[in-house]
Amino acid sequence: MDFNVPVATTEQSVESTKENLTSENYVEKPTTLLHQEALAVVENEISKIIKSDPLLHYLPSGVTLDELNNMLALEHGRAMTVLVRRADNQKYSVVVEQKATVIDLKKAIQRHVTLKLKRDGCERSLSWRYIWRTYWLYHDGLKLTHNDKPLKDYGIVNNSELTFVKRLRNK
Repeated sequence: MDFNVPVATTEQSVESTKENLTSENYVEKPTTLLHQEALAVVENEISKIIKSDPLLHYLPSGVTLDELNNMLALEHGRAMTVLVRRADNQKYSVVVEQKATVIDLKKAIQRHVTLKLKRDGCERSLSWRYIWRTYWLYHDGLKLTHNDKPLKDYGIVNNSELTFVKRLRNK
C-alpha cells in the first residue's frame, strides 16, 4: 500500500459524487410513492410471502400481526386452540397461550369475533361488557368464573370446546 498518495479532501469527494450523479450513468430519478401506495405495495408483498409459506398459506390476505404471532406460537407449541361454540352452533377457533388465564381467553374471543365481523363487512359492534355480564364461558360442567385463574385449572387443553351459558341473577 502506497502511503505517499495524497488523501482526497471532503470537497473533492463531494464534487466527484455530484459528477457521478449527474453523469449518464444515473438514468432515472427515484420515484416517490404516496403513503397509501407504499402501504399497498408492502401489504401485497407480505401477502405473496405468506401465500408461499407452507405453514401460513391458509391465513387470510389481510392478516394482522397478532394473528401471525398466534399461528407461529401455535406451530412452536407455545399456544393452544380453543373452540368456542355459540348458541346457534357456530364455532370460533381461538388461539391462546398455554399459560393463559380466563381474561386472556375472553380478550382473544373479542379480537377474533371483532376481526371476523370486520372481514365480513359487518358494521355492527358488540357490547362485550353486556356479553360478559350476561353469559359465562362453560367447560365440562364448570363455569369459568374467576378471570385471573389459568385455563389449565379448569381442565382446558388444546382443542377443548367451550360454550356460553346464561348467567342467573342473584336476587
